[in-house]
Amino acid sequence: MVVSNRAMSNKNSQRLPVSESEAWLSDTQAATIEADAALRELLSDVHRWLNTLSVRNHSRHTLTAYFSGLNQLALFLRGKCLTWTRCDKRQLAQHISQRLDEDKLALASVQQELSAIRHFYGWLIEEGLARINPTTGYQLKRSPRPLPSIADVDLLTQLLDQEIPDSPEQARLWLRDKAMFELLYSSGLRVGELVALDMADVDLSELRVRVTGKGNKTRLVPLGIKAAEAITRYLPHRNLWVEQMDTALFISEKLGTRLSTRAVQQRLKVAATRAGIAQNMYPHLLRHCFASHMLSGSGDLRAVQEMLGHSDISTTQIYTHVDFAKLTQVYDRAHPRATHVQNDSDSNSS
Repeated sequence: MVVSNRAMSNKNSQRLPVSESEAWLSDTQAATIEADAALRELLSDVHRWLNTLSVRNHSRHTLTAYFSGLNQLALFLRGKCLTWTRCDKRQLAQHISQRLDEDKLALASVQQELSAIRHFYGWLIEEGLARINPTTGYQLKRSPRPLPSIADVDLLTQLLDQEIPDSPEQARLWLRDKAMFELLYSSGLRVGELVALDMADVDLSELRVRVTGKGNKTRLVPLGIKAAEAITRYLPHRNLWVEQMDTALFISEKLGTRLSTRAVQQRLKVAATRAGIAQNMYPHLLRHCFASHMLSGSGDLRAVQEMLGHSDISTTQIYTHVDFAKLTQVYDRAHPRATHVQNDSDSNSS
């Protein structure tokens, strides 16, 4: 049911044709839509919405993902001879169930499609083209978040304290790489945060680093002495490599400009191989290790949350797992009905 004169006008007017300029469409999709009047009718509003987002500089990747999810729902509605305004929670649940059970789509992918549907219906309501958002209150059950893999302290020591390479060129690169890896582990940075650091963000005298994280939020994180020493040894080389007054802390020796996240990933794998480490090493693993080792040593969940830049403490809580042997030790020491052997002081006080 339409709910405004503007909506009636849109309903009765000529629907927008599929345009070759619509970046979210593949040639195959465009041909399919052009040949299907009912589907074209449904998707005309989607094209209008995506054009609006395009003007607001949403990325092509985002627009393509939004269209993909809404196209699937449009195909479902067309099959049932329904319109956007006749899609209720029951119809939505049936569609989502089909995507999960029949199409075998991963839960994370269905979550993305549901997000696109939710935002699209919000726009329809703003435009007066719908009254109800069927996604309101609709939630998918999230699968348990897997525990991150963790490397033990000995393995990190094997990586970070390896011998400097014999080749002068490789030795220079290792001074930079060691500084990066020490910083990742010292301060729990994401790799994107690491490569975004400027010289002014690191205070070696105060042992702290200013990090700009997700949502452009800035946080101050302590800097370990090992990381500070590694950065100090790297800086003379950085100052020789830098081109065009680039402010980046970590510089590509070849290009003289800010290092990319891909380069950091590749250099970590090179360093792990050289150190004889068989475990898959990647930058985010060092962040996981920082969080796990900090929590294991301190138990201060709030402080670790602050250092990691997590907006939700539940994200930090995935690092609170402990091995069963340690759990048993704590239990045996603390629980009054445990089977631990009492020490002399226990016996004397009883």
